[in-house]
Amino acid sequence: MPKVYVKTYGCQMNERDSEQVARMFVEGGYTVTTDETDADAILINTCSVRDQAEQKALGKMGMMTNNPRVRRPHVVYGFMGCMAQSRGEELFQSIPRLDVVVGTQKYHKVFEYVDTILRRRLEARMDDPALSLHGLNVCDIADEEGSQNTIRDHLPKAKNASAFVSIMQGCNMRCSFCIVPDTRGKERGRPIAEIVGEVRHLAAHGVKEVTLLGQIVNLYGRTEFPKIDGKSPFVQLLEAVHEIEGIERIRFTSPHPIGYRDDLIAAFTYLPKLCSHIHFPMQSGSDRILKIMRRPYKNEKFIEICEKMKAARPGIAITTDIIVGFPGETEEDFQATLDTVERLQFDNAFVFRYSKRRNTPAAEMDDQLSEEVKGDRNRRLLEVVDRLAIEKNNALVGTHQQVLCEGPSKSNPNRLSGRTPQNKIVIFDGDPDRLTGQILDIKIEESTGFTVYGTACLEN
Repeated sequence: MPKVYVKTYGCQMNERDSEQVARMFVEGGYTVTTDETDADAILINTCSVRDQAEQKALGKMGMMTNNPRVRRPHVVYGFMGCMAQSRGEELFQSIPRLDVVVGTQKYHKVFEYVDTILRRRLEARMDDPALSLHGLNVCDIADEEGSQNTIRDHLPKAKNASAFVSIMQGCNMRCSFCIVPDTRGKERGRPIAEIVGEVRHLAAHGVKEVTLLGQIVNLYGRTEFPKIDGKSPFVQLLEAVHEIEGIERIRFTSPHPIGYRDDLIAAFTYLPKLCSHIHFPMQSGSDRILKIMRRPYKNEKFIEICEKMKAARPGIAITTDIIVGFPGETEEDFQATLDTVERLQFDNAFVFRYSKRRNTPAAEMDDQLSEEVKGDRNRRLLEVVDRLAIEKNNALVGTHQQVLCEGPSKSNPNRLSGRTPQNKIVIFDGDPDRLTGQILDIKIEESTGFTVYGTACLEN
């Protein structure tokens, strides 16, 4: 039985896409392996949002194709995803041993391409061991109508507590720093009935929490499906998923301020399964920089939405994305970002130094900042973000939290890990076979600043 190794870089949507690809290989008779040296096919699902992610993927593939333990004559090597979509044929020049490059609208074709090459190589070696049939390269980065509907299957997992559900693909916003519209295409939503069917299937297999995924998730269906009773297609979808028996928690990521209307805010007042957490990218606290970024909102509008959310769902946790060192960002602009972070008291933030992305307007702008300035602002902002996160975690000590147990902790497999509705990770002791997939009452007893520890209050 052949084996496939899949390595994923980037966002939750990439993770979801990789799961779909792995499922197709399993259905085709392959085994998914975590050992690259034992694989017959090696696939890397790539990200292009930041240059660092691209370099990691290129470095990993280069290392594997040159590793004598991995580099066996028949092994098929492939890139998938956003970098594959962006770079296409040129990747064969960067990685001479590469066989397959498949873009973001062709995940459903990966198995066919890889399996065809692998079988031809194995058959050729049986006829003549000197032959490996290299040069059978495949590059498919073409658009395909309906491709958003092909990300719908999941790998069967024992005691799976949560799952990602892709509800749409693409983005129409064209932020000046972002390559996603080029790598993911235009917005394309799946029908509500198909998404609901997928979630019902997950619930029937024990999943209690789903995270709805989209490049701009709250703009789901805006060009394809009508409003009903003043409710957007996204709110209609939330209501439909909320009705599914067995689903106890609903999350979504990532929304955009332009689509964060009152109907979505109101949903948090009457849909209790919606988790008390939103990841809400701000990017900058400066109106001037937001305009240059082509983010069509002002800072005060972003603040207003956050304050409305806090009123609709008391105790809600808000996390965000922020870019520092954007071209032309002055100290005054940066200070506006610091002031907004202090004002909104985010539970956490992902802070990124601006990185040039090919074929984006921001890459060609004047006033590119030095790496020293970017690094200094990154450090200063992280100091504020970390202080607020530590304060929020310390405030949990002594409280009881409802935690969905996800299984053994990634950092310490001898302990268990789970999340509160506010998306706080909690570490605790217990039997993984008994507790994984359960929502537990956990008394929080300790915080080390960034990690929270507790004890499960179990009935005898």
